[in-house]
Amino acid sequence: MSERIEKARRVAVVTGASGGIGQASARALREAGFTVVGTSRNGDAGSAGDEGRLARLDVADDRSVEALVAEVIARFGRIDVLVNNAGAGLAGAAEEASMAQVQQTIDINLTGVIRMTNAVLPHMRDAGRGRIVNISSVLGVIPAPFMALYAATKFAVEGYSESLDHEVRTHGIRVSLVEPGYTKTGFEANTRWGDGPLPAYERQRASVRTVLAEAMRTADAPEVVADVVLTAATVANPKVRYTAGRTARAASLLRRLAPASVFDAQIRKLNGLTA
Repeated sequence: MSERIEKARRVAVVTGASGGIGQASARALREAGFTVVGTSRNGDAGSAGDEGRLARLDVADDRSVEALVAEVIARFGRIDVLVNNAGAGLAGAAEEASMAQVQQTIDINLTGVIRMTNAVLPHMRDAGRGRIVNISSVLGVIPAPFMALYAATKFAVEGYSESLDHEVRTHGIRVSLVEPGYTKTGFEANTRWGDGPLPAYERQRASVRTVLAEAMRTADAPEVVADVVLTAATVANPKVRYTAGRTARAASLLRRLAPASVFDAQIRKLNGLTA
């Protein structure tokens, strides 16, 4: 703890905190001494910071974001940490999803991160300090057959976050990415599949569903990711990128070290895809 910045009375906002990684991260920050504002799209209006209650927030809506940030500032006068965790899954072959599904996924996973970040940055700049922790995914590092559209949003979050960190560092603000692998949350169960399924992909789609189901049996607990989030939010000299969990570490290492042909073959093998 000696290398961590002082946390007393600091305020953290965690989006998508109704369960899984968001809930575990909110709990970890609270136990570390933060006042935590957890949010949910189905939360309670006017409840920012109330113990045991989630504040209402839709990261895809400008007015909702503006209202939440204004409420937190009015009540606490500061936002020291933002954890952008709210996300939506979209699976299936890339051409099977309607543009409405694609746009909704982008609005939550990418534009929602940007919208929340833009809302808190003026307050962090005025304070001369702040931490933004963006929950990415191992699928923001490696290709993901039949998760291409979701992966696209996470690859975009990676590029956005790394670039933004350079822009705001002069103002005492740091941006970090946390890249989980398979995690035991409700995310997979709530993931939507493309609304225009095509017979051409039926067999491969079934194979990928089996792979995902098997992977979830040995997935990491959300607390594993939450511990990494806490580190990114509090360590004195944060890294831009953190992996979280066994799968993410292995995949990241494979991506960095394996020859391209070996990596390509392994991706196909792991996803049960033929040549």
